[in-house]
Amino acid sequence: MGFISFVGRVLFASLFLLSAYQEFIEFGNDGGPAAKVLKPKFNLFIKQVSKNTGLGVKTVIAATMFLKGFGGLLFIFSSSFGAFLLLIYLAFITPVVYDFYNYEMESAQFVQLFFKFSQNLAFIGALLFFLGMKNSIPRRRSKGRTTKTKTN
Repeated sequence: MGFISFVGRVLFASLFLLSAYQEFIEFGNDGGPAAKVLKPKFNLFIKQVSKNTGLGVKTVIAATMFLKGFGGLLFIFSSSFGAFLLLIYLAFITPVVYDFYNYEMESAQFVQLFFKFSQNLAFIGALLFFLGMKNSIPRRRSKGRTTKTKTN
C-alpha cells in the first residue's frame, strides 16, 4: 500500500513539476509565454500588487513556479507543507486564469475554461483529502514508549 501511495503522489505531483519545469525553461527576460498569456488576466491583480508591493508580472510568474516546483517536490515525500503550497497555488491561480464567468455559456472558450476550472477544483479536493487523511491517521508510538498493563 505504501508503494502505491508513493506512485500516486509522484503521478499527481508530476503535473505540477512538469508545468513548473516548462515555465522555468521558457522564462527568459520577459517572463516567457506564461507572462504573455497571463498578463491580460492579471492586469487588475498586478496593478494592486504593484501599487502595494512593487512586484510585477515576472515576479508573480516566478512565485507560481516556486509554489508548483517546491510544493510538488515536498508532496512526493508525503509532506503536508508541500500539499499546502500546492493548495495556495491552486487557490490563487484557478479563478484568475480560468475565468469562464467572463464568457457566454454557448462559446467554445467558456467550455474549455470551465473544464479546466473544474479540473483544478478536483485537484484542490484531492489535496484537501490528502491533508485530511494525513491528519486523521494516528501517529505510531515508538517501541520504547509503549507500556503494557497486566490485568489480574
